[in-house]
Formats: sequence, C-alpha cells, structure tokens
Amino acid sequence: MEETKLSILKTIKARRSAHTFKDKPVDTKILKEIFTYGSYAPTHYMKEPWNIKLYQGEGRTAFVDAIIASYIRIGMISDDASPKTLKMVDSMKSFLLSIPHHGLIYFEREADSIRFEEEYAAVCAFIQNAQLAGWEYGVGMLWTITPYMSDPLFLEEIGLNSEVFKIAAVMQIGYPEKVSRNKGRTPIEKKLEIIE
Repeated sequence: MEETKLSILKTIKARRSAHTFKDKPVDTKILKEIFTYGSYAPTHYMKEPWNIKLYQGEGRTAFVDAIIASYIRIGMISDDASPKTLKMVDSMKSFLLSIPHHGLIYFEREADSIRFEEEYAAVCAFIQNAQLAGWEYGVGMLWTITPYMSDPLFLEEIGLNSEVFKIAAVMQIGYPEKVSRNKGRTPIEKKLEIIE
C-alpha cells in the first residue's frame, strides 16, 4: 500500500502537459486502460457522465477539417484564398494531424444548473484521472479548451447535437517528444485559509 501511495504522489507531481508528440500512436488497448482508470473519478449518483470520441489514424482528417471550417466560421481564420491564409491553414492542419490522438470529451447537458455543474465537475475529474493514468504509461496529454468547442455547427459536423451535448475538452494525446521542466507551484499557504 505504501509503495502505491508513493507512486500516486510522485505521478501527481511529475505529470506535465505534453505540447509535442512522437510520431508513434499509442496502442488502443493502452488508451482503453487509461480511460478505464479515468472512469474511477467521483461522479454524482454514479451517473458517469463522460463520453469520448477518439480520433486517430485516418479518423483525424475529418475532425481536423471540421476544426478548420469552424475557425473560418468564427473568424479566427480569414475566409479567403490568399497565400497567407492557405499557408496558415496548411500549417494548422499539419500540426493537428501530427498529434497521434485527439480525445474529445463530452457529456449530456442538464437543464438544472446545479446538476450541470455536478456533471461538469465529474467530467473534469475523469480527465485528470486519465492524465495521471496516462503518465504512468508514459503517455502525455494536453487538456485543451478551444473556441470551436462552442460552435454548434462544429458539433453537428462531428455528429453531436449542441442542444443535447456539451464538449468539456479536447485532449491531445501521444508519447511526449519532450517533457517540460517543473515550474513549481505557489506555496499552498498562499491559497489556504484555515478557519478554526
């Protein structure tokens, strides 16, 4: 038990967000194991609200195309065929397709605002559990929240109804090319108020 505790505590401190990945996909069996560990997150009423769309291999192409189309719709990329725009689109596609796996994490919306927050909190706990489990397997992740996640047409293009589902995050997943240095954390005394 003591060894397990040490492993968990070391992993919590050692984990880093991965920004670049090796050109090597993670075996789907390992990803399933990672997400299984993620599913042991606390969840209100055992609802387990998280769902995952995992884009990998050729499946990334349509996903990346939907991202680019959304960026054009919302004005992050110009809607023209100028050399500058085409170069930007090509560069963005190349970068996104170099990421071995994109894990889109979503959940069903709740009409009640308190229930919605409960579900979102559970999904966030699932994501962090998955990141920690991934690190144990040598797999890095980057938890991203980007504008296309709130674009109803983007959701429609990937087969989700925006009135029914909410995207919580898109995880970029793979074996890290390099691990960033430990930047430390603010001493907890500066964040902690003890009331006795």
